[in-house]
Amino acid sequence: MTTARGTFRLSTLFALAWLCAAQARAQAPALDAAELLWLGDRIFANECNSRPECLTAWNAGEDFPSLGIGHFIWYRAGQQAPFAETFPDLIAFMQARGAQAPAWILDAALEQPWPDRGAFLAARTDPRLVELRDYLAQNTAMQTAFIISRFDGALARIMDVSPPAEHAALKARFNAVAGAEMPYGLYALIDYVHFKGEGTKDSERYQQQGWGLLQVLQGMPERSTTPLQDFVASAREVLARRVALAPRERNEQRWLNGWHARVATYLPAAQ
Repeated sequence: MTTARGTFRLSTLFALAWLCAAQARAQAPALDAAELLWLGDRIFANECNSRPECLTAWNAGEDFPSLGIGHFIWYRAGQQAPFAETFPDLIAFMQARGAQAPAWILDAALEQPWPDRGAFLAARTDPRLVELRDYLAQNTAMQTAFIISRFDGALARIMDVSPPAEHAALKARFNAVAGAEMPYGLYALIDYVHFKGEGTKDSERYQQQGWGLLQVLQGMPERSTTPLQDFVASAREVLARRVALAPRERNEQRWLNGWHARVATYLPAAQ
């Protein structure tokens, strides 16, 4: 009989094998097995302060729950919002790799069942949410694999939407950050794409200004001897600009200190 510990170990080994294959396809340096596990732990700490109960959360001021180590977004049926929905894609990714999702999620056709935050919080001890937390806690490595799958190809997608005259500089900055102070440079790129996106979507703009990886790379100096530090400085500026341009009713200023603290973890001295 396969124990829960055995299932987790198999999930971890499978996810690591997939991650290494994805890294081999990418232009960036590869992370080893220990670094991949560290990456997942860092993202879990950033999103959830490493608290298991936070694997199923609905943050104040948001109109959707955030689930898993990466706080993947799950919208209600028909809900329209500017940010990319990721939880259904996570479930499909994990299902395809043998991590069977709770039956109630599949029975609901991946439609989020809670109408608002109050209903979600009231269901905290509901068997469905308890089962979902257990499922997510047992498959953290697979969630890390999903996060890297979304990062895989980010540079190519950035090139697709950026002016050709910028391509050489963007690629040079991307590669400089990726290779800086391993594994922190890759952590910075992967986490920022997961955290704020690639910056390639028109829907993820305030007043025509984006806040993703593209905009951070564009904000870096043309020549740098400290690419990781320059990446963090540019990210702070891009996030501050997003807050300044955001609709007043969103009150995004309340999140800025936390966002700045998150990008500060990309520097080894912050650990």
